[in-house]
Amino acid sequence: MAASITIAGSSSPGDFSADDSQCPPGLAQLPGEIVEHILCSGKLGHKDIVSISCTCRRLRDACAGRGKVWRRQLFDRWPSLKKYYGPLDSLDWLEEYKTRYSAGVATHATVASFTKQLVVEHRIPCESYNDLDSLGYPGHFVEDELLAIVNSENRKCLSLKYCAKKLLYFMHQEATMCRLKDFLQQPVEDQDILEAAVLIDQYCNPLEDVCLENIQSQIENILIKVKATLSARNNRHPSLAGGRCCIEDVDLQQQALDSLNHVLFVEQMFKGNVSDFYNPLNSYIHQVLITKTGIPISLSVLYLTLASHLGVELEPVNFPHHFMLRWCQGSPGSSNISDYLYVDAFGGGRRLTAKECECMIGQYVTEEFYAAVNTKEVMQRMVGNLLNLGKRESKDRSFMLLRVSLELYLVMYPDSVQHLLLQARLYFHLGIWPEKVLDILQNIQALDPSQHGAVAYLVQHTLVHIEKRKEENALDCKLRSNENQVSYSIGLVVRHKRYDYSGVIFGWDPFCMMPPDWIDNMDIHSLPQGADQAFYNVLLEDGSCSYVAQENLEPHPSPKEIRHPEIGLYFSEFTGTYYIANENLQLQYPEDTEFSQSFHQTLDEQSHSPQHES
Repeated sequence: MAASITIAGSSSPGDFSADDSQCPPGLAQLPGEIVEHILCSGKLGHKDIVSISCTCRRLRDACAGRGKVWRRQLFDRWPSLKKYYGPLDSLDWLEEYKTRYSAGVATHATVASFTKQLVVEHRIPCESYNDLDSLGYPGHFVEDELLAIVNSENRKCLSLKYCAKKLLYFMHQEATMCRLKDFLQQPVEDQDILEAAVLIDQYCNPLEDVCLENIQSQIENILIKVKATLSARNNRHPSLAGGRCCIEDVDLQQQALDSLNHVLFVEQMFKGNVSDFYNPLNSYIHQVLITKTGIPISLSVLYLTLASHLGVELEPVNFPHHFMLRWCQGSPGSSNISDYLYVDAFGGGRRLTAKECECMIGQYVTEEFYAAVNTKEVMQRMVGNLLNLGKRESKDRSFMLLRVSLELYLVMYPDSVQHLLLQARLYFHLGIWPEKVLDILQNIQALDPSQHGAVAYLVQHTLVHIEKRKEENALDCKLRSNENQVSYSIGLVVRHKRYDYSGVIFGWDPFCMMPPDWIDNMDIHSLPQGADQAFYNVLLEDGSCSYVAQENLEPHPSPKEIRHPEIGLYFSEFTGTYYIANENLQLQYPEDTEFSQSFHQTLDEQSHSPQHES
């Protein structure tokens, strides 16, 4: 299983047989720390180190596996591994190097095998993710190799990069899901609201660098500024003492909250995102800290966390249409809503009475909505917001936000028939994981037999889908030689004549193949050539897809890479001027590759012609 590092002049990195008589003159006389410094200069590769180790016993000892030399080799070749080790770790660095190298070879080969399946079936089977675990290498080595593939500048391995990115996405989500399940098993009183927000953020953004420790560090920096402001107002305030405290005096609490409001909303300029309220980024705590904008619930999580560090206990309130925090002015734990002020973090930390809260949303609110809620209920509200946004999304054909928010909701409430049915319908609509759809439907039937009709319908059609997938039908082969009106080919980087956006063609039809209602809604008949012209499927630079009439497109005068998340699903390479279709797409459009080469060769000749230069 493990691959070996082949070194010229040595059967393996660990084979040393040398005596001091072979030691190079001069180097043997240098002090040990100077020799070590030279070997750690960064100018030598692993083959050089192995060769030097074979020279003499003294240099072999200098290159010992547990010494600094092989540690430097490991981090020079794979610098992203540094975060997994401490400065005082004492390990066999040569063995770490060999294991990371072998893990990289095995992971690369496994991803390449998945890529072949991806090109043909347009999906990575669920069981393939387990194959990476079965390799037997440390997870951080496998992940590091996947990151190396994804971040590669090589333009000739787009499908490999796409597949590695999908695997990395799944690995991170799986790890976050395990942490989330452990979190939900904790006693309610131990569930930290900030950690809950970070877990949701991590699951929805598995390829982002979202880390609880980094979030806490950023909040600590804000807290330092708040304490400086508070100190200027009252240098004997108990919040300034070391460690966490709990302040009972309301006047002292107000001093702390006044300082918090000044720093957070005046100095740091955090605010509610009124202009782009329904942007999902407003729900992610790491984005809130970057953009300093958010929605009521995300800003409330930040505000509550800072207040608790100052010794002020605030409680989350699931107020309709506008998440709030409540601040007790009377006896702790009072059930009288008049004993509280309600803090609006979205509104700059303003404090409202119960009556003013009703006026803010313009409706009467029963007392139950003024009650404090626990962390799990806050998570339900946060995920519910994302679910609603996921249902609204239109650009993302994969409905990724809806998918991940459903998964989050169901890990909290696994017996919610309504959400299970929505998940089954979504997977069925997208044509993904039909076997998983059947498992979900079986679970729904057990939980609620009254859903028999909906379950039976989906089961029947899912089984049909599975059978169709098993059939080896021939691809719908499109020959441009039969379609004279098709001027462009797959892989061509194009620009929209009217809207000036860029994209790459990944499919075409000789005439508009969309249903009549789409043609009417898009007003296709108003085009000079109407629906009786070639139409192209285009991956756009904003991450969406479009179906565009030929008369609205032109070859891009300065072709560039299109940063679309699905680019590797259709293309294997970007040449610098056009994309080369992968094997499956070439089978579907067998004449387009040659046409693309000829088309760009003609353009290149024209650009270098004397007439063009003049």
